[in-house]
Amino acid sequence: MAVFFITFFILLLIGVPISISIGASAVLGCIILDYPLMVIGQKMVTGIDSYLLIAIPLFVLAGNLMNAGKITDKIFSFARELVGWIPGGLGHANIVASIIFAGMSGSAAADAGGLGTIEMEAMTKNGYSDDFSGAVTAASSVIGPIFPPSIPLIIYGATASVSVAKLFMGGVVPGLLMGAALMVLVFIFAVKYDFERHPFNLGALFHKFVDSILSLITPLIILAGFTTGWFTPTEASSIAVAYSLVISLIVYRTMDWKTFKKCLLDSALTSANTLFIIGTSTLFTYVLVKEGISRVIADTILGLSSNPAVILLIINIILLILGMFMEPGAILTLMLPVLLPIVNGLNLDLVHFGVVMVLNLMIGQVTPPFGVCLFIISDVAKIKLDKLYRSILPFLIPLIVVLLMCTYIPGIITWLPNLLVK
Repeated sequence: MAVFFITFFILLLIGVPISISIGASAVLGCIILDYPLMVIGQKMVTGIDSYLLIAIPLFVLAGNLMNAGKITDKIFSFARELVGWIPGGLGHANIVASIIFAGMSGSAAADAGGLGTIEMEAMTKNGYSDDFSGAVTAASSVIGPIFPPSIPLIIYGATASVSVAKLFMGGVVPGLLMGAALMVLVFIFAVKYDFERHPFNLGALFHKFVDSILSLITPLIILAGFTTGWFTPTEASSIAVAYSLVISLIVYRTMDWKTFKKCLLDSALTSANTLFIIGTSTLFTYVLVKEGISRVIADTILGLSSNPAVILLIINIILLILGMFMEPGAILTLMLPVLLPIVNGLNLDLVHFGVVMVLNLMIGQVTPPFGVCLFIISDVAKIKLDKLYRSILPFLIPLIVVLLMCTYIPGIITWLPNLLVK
């Protein structure tokens, strides 16, 4: 087993992609431990053989179609008119637009790479520094996988056998709280540094609302479908794709055949990577469980304290650190077999724990030095990473405050799904 773990960490350290690192070390473990080789294929296929996981490539495609079809432009224009009059106006517009877009794509990377480009360009043109614009964009992109729909929550639901509709509803209030907390911080910076604000104009706001209403109602359609039982999360992903195509091709006419093909290719590559990670992680966790390592890790955590609050804090710290280095999908698949027995032993609500777990992983995505979203922002905005590292640190404070609130006040997460989803 030592060779198994050493191989995994060496591959990670030398820069081998996470999916290959997990898969190669798992295969090596199977060979060393003399498992039947057919187990390798069986476990990898079993890991992705889920109706729920069909939603992942479809939500990825929906996000890419919305970016390519300029739907995100209209969302940001509306957000600017709605909150641009507050001190630090474009920073607030950045956050509000991310909340709206979060209700369509479910991906932090889609937000940071697509909508983020528009947001940062507008902010820098109006006198905001590159690093501040990048930090706001990176921090607000975290909301994407918390607010429904959410690709990480789909993976959690499929792995832990938890209602994805309840998980989606559980992410609504935390997502809104994160947005509000980030806006408070932007307001403080705006007052301190006298950032510009966009004059309020009711007529312009109404015009932008009418112009973007077809984009704005997409999250409402998805949320209404869950709460009424009209469709499942997988069916919702299909509706999101179809709706995005109709708006881009027929209503706005902002997409041509070449752009559509590029969206299909990009979505296929992203989805294949995500699903391959899930498959290899399933094989990895099979070895961990088979050799009793998962039980040892769980016993070690439980041995540190018998207080549920302390154990949750320990789990939060572990997940935050892992989120800085690894893909959320890989962490979810690898850690759930370890953490679920602990959670069940503490009689914690699995919907509550799922949203808290994803919150941790998403904050890790914008935490230096290896947060994935920071690399995306640095690349698309041509900002030096060291500047972005310094500027993102204040924004981690409101995100962690919301994380702690959600961890120790379960009702923030469970109230809405218990109310709406039966």
